This record gives sequence, structure tokens and C-alpha cells, in this order.
Amino acid sequence: MTNIDFTKLDGEHLLVALQEEAAKNGVSDLHLSPQKNDVRLEWRLHGILLTLAAISHPTYVDLLRRVKFLSKLKLNITNIPQDGQYVFLAGSRSVNVRVATLPSRFGEAITLRLLDPDRGILPLEKLGFPPEIEKSLKELIDVPNGLVLVTGPTGSGKTTTLYALLSTVIGKERNIITLEDPVEYELPGIIQSEIDPAHDFTFAAGLRSILRHDPDVILVGEIRDLETAQTAINAALTGHLVLSTLHTNSALEAIPRFLSMGVSPYTFAPALRGVLAQRLVRTLTDECKTSGTCDPGAHSTYGGQMCLPELLMVTPAIQQLILNLSDASAIEAQAKKEGFKTMKEWGSEAVKNKITTLEEVARVTG
Repeated sequence: MTNIDFTKLDGEHLLVALQEEAAKNGVSDLHLSPQKNDVRLEWRLHGILLTLAAISHPTYVDLLRRVKFLSKLKLNITNIPQDGQYVFLAGSRSVNVRVATLPSRFGEAITLRLLDPDRGILPLEKLGFPPEIEKSLKELIDVPNGLVLVTGPTGSGKTTTLYALLSTVIGKERNIITLEDPVEYELPGIIQSEIDPAHDFTFAAGLRSILRHDPDVILVGEIRDLETAQTAINAALTGHLVLSTLHTNSALEAIPRFLSMGVSPYTFAPALRGVLAQRLVRTLTDECKTSGTCDPGAHSTYGGQMCLPELLMVTPAIQQLILNLSDASAIEAQAKKEGFKTMKEWGSEAVKNKITTLEEVARVTG
């Protein structure tokens, strides 16, 4: 954590200290929530929201004004939400901060999301996948065409995994174009585009435009509707490798979710190559790995994060089940015959190997 007493700092110095400590500790989000008598200061570390301090309202007003100035938000607007961004330097790297304000009963609440390239742009080998999953993912990203989906709730590391997958093919004579909402990290060697719904540049419209630029690999930030889904499938069937995300709880749920949008199983089944579902679990510190006496409920027991995966590879047998509109249990039964493991099963292996705890696996898998 940190030894700084944030209650002793004025607004401007508090913001600087928070930025420095957050970047140093690998924090993903900062939350400031006005209460009746003070303002609650929290940060999200390794997926857990931790309380840091309660600061005074005058200090918070100074900090809020500084954040609004940096992110070019209107200082006099307090009754409607605003979104902005700014950048600060952490050592030699630039950290992008996404700012969101929200009117609340006791004043504007703000959330600062830190997009730190040290956390967001990682090679596949650094994400903590089991060797078998890593090998299969590298095979998936090497196929010339098809649709690869990454699923999971917000904060499960989907974007980080997609960037890691893309980084394995950058520089391999493939034209890579992304369509994101928003562009979170800059990846050299590719074209990154950001949707703008206010000007009708949606995922569906953007994807149609991308196809006119001779891409080999396309990343679509999220598939939300039938038009985007069908365009992505058509692209996958006509010689493009398409990567995208869905919000589902498991790999198997991605199939009925896609079909429920209205896509044809006769185009979806031959297009789909694989579905990766994932969660982020906290990993034990080196000391706790060796001692075996740490309290699994204590935050100090954990020192990092890893991906807990669930990878469904679409084999000819799975493809046929999708064509037949078979239910998830039938697809799971066939997948298990072919070596499929659920997140809980991979979690059990991670516990056995003293990488994480049973309590931590239960926290993210339910």
C-alpha cells in the first residue's frame, strides 16, 4: 500500500501524490466520493477497492478544480456528468487518465481511471496463463481468418489480453487495424481508430470502413448488436482475422449470446475459431508462497494478478453442434472430451501450485 498521510496535503499536492503512488503500486482506478462530513478516498488495487483516507471538503474542491482544469472539463458545470482525460508522467512513461464526474447528494464524485502502459501493454507470456492456454492462444492468433472472442465482465482484463495477442503479430507482414471505445493504449505498428457515436461512427459503421483498408487483422472493441456481429462474421469468412469482446460469464455462454442477436448459425459456426473467458485473480506474494501461513483474507497476502482462463477451441465437432443449435450443456460435454477446463478447474490447479488461494478463486468465479 502506501505510508503517505493524504489528509495532510492540499488539493494540488494531494493529486500529485495520488498519481505517483497509484502508478508505483499498479492501481487501476481512483475514486473520490463526497459524504456529508468528508470525502471518501479509495483506489482499486488488484481488482479490490481499498479505502485510503477521508479528506476535507475544501481540500477536495481544490483537487476537483485541478482535475477539471487538466482534463478540460467545465468548472461551472456540476449538475450533469462530464468526461475528459489528461496525461501525467510517471518516471519515463506517460500515464493516461480517464476522468468521469457524477453529480451526487453531497457534491460531484469523480473517478480517475489510470491507463498505465506498464500494466496495459504486456506480452502474452506475462499474463499468467497456463502453458497449454498460452500455446493455444498463439495458435489462434496465427490463423489467417476467423473470429476470436474474449469474454468477461468489466475489469476482467479483456483489453489487456487482446493487446497482448495483437503484439504477437505486429511486424509479421500483417495489416492490423483496431476500432475501440476508447483507444486505451497506443500500440506502435498498427492503425488504431476510435468510435464516435455522436457523428454516427459506430462499431458497425467503423467496421465497414475498416474493410475498405485491406486489413489482415481487425480488433473490434466490443460486439453489441446484430449489425456489428454479422459484419464481423462476414469479415471472418472473407479472409480476415477478427478479434472482439463480449460481456458473458463463461466461454460457452458466448455462443447462445451471439445467436440471440439474430446471426445465422450457418455463418457463425464456420467463422468462430475460439472463445476465451477470463477473470483476474490476485496472486500470492513470494513470502506467502513459501511460508504457507498467510491469511487468505488479508490484502497483504497478495502481490499481483494473473488471468484465470476458460478457452473453448472450436473443433469440427463443436462447429457441428453450433450448426445444430445444441444447448450449452451438449457443447460443454463435447468440449470436455477434447480437454476443455472451466475457470474453476484452472483455479484449482493454481491453488494446488500455490499461485493463489481457494478464497480468491471463489471470489471471482462465484
